[in-house]
Amino acid sequence: MWPLCLPLVELFQPCGCLGELPGNARGLPPRLSSWQPPASSVIPCPQNVLTPQPWGPVRLREEGWVDQGMGSQPSRSPSRPFMPNLHGCRPHFCPTQDIHRKRMEKDLNELQALIEAHFESRKKEEEELISLKDRIEQRRAERAEQQRIRSEREKERQARMEERARKEEEEARKKAEEEARKKKAFSNMLHFGGYMQKSEKKGGKKQTEREKKKKILSERRKPLNIDHLSEDKLRDKAKELWQTIRDLEAEKFDLQEKFKRQKYEINVLRNRVSDHQKV
Repeated sequence: MWPLCLPLVELFQPCGCLGELPGNARGLPPRLSSWQPPASSVIPCPQNVLTPQPWGPVRLREEGWVDQGMGSQPSRSPSRPFMPNLHGCRPHFCPTQDIHRKRMEKDLNELQALIEAHFESRKKEEEELISLKDRIEQRRAERAEQQRIRSEREKERQARMEERARKEEEEARKKAEEEARKKKAFSNMLHFGGYMQKSEKKGGKKQTEREKKKKILSERRKPLNIDHLSEDKLRDKAKELWQTIRDLEAEKFDLQEKFKRQKYEINVLRNRVSDHQKV
């Protein structure tokens, strides 16, 4: 909608059609009917106009006289009275300007579409980047956990191997000590046997004492006269002999244990003597 406060002479000046109308038709007083516009004020309408005229639709829209909406009222209040168009002279519109406007609108729409597509793609890329970072962090945490478990298992394996090696070394040491102890005991027995032989050779008097003991034992051994004994007496005699044998076996066992104990004490004393001699 065109503004109501502009004079029609300025509004329709680009058309150059008002210079041919009389003063009454242009809305001027009769005393100005003899006025003729100068030649410089009559501007012919060019065919190829790329920019809007001083008071064309674009200029009026920029100045705020015409609203951007469809059929809305001007944003400024009119300051001049409305002067109707008597002879139907329309404002000037260039086809080239309309084409240029449509092209600009099309380019603007395409640019807006490209910007929206760019922002959409960038939003998707950011989401993918965030998802990728999350996956990387998750994978890093999983690898750290796997590395920790692997290191713990390796430590446990090393500990088991060290424990096994320590046990084997301890067993080998004990075995070596046992072998050394056996060898030492065997050598001590050999020395003890030689010592006994030497003592037997030296002690002639002891040999005579043994012979005396044997003689005493032979004298003490009584012959068995059982031919004239009855069955009950034979049974009593057998019990008596069995008791005698039992007592002798017990005495023999005690003597053997005493001999073993004395032999052990002798070996211990000999080892102590040898240790003191080494020191």
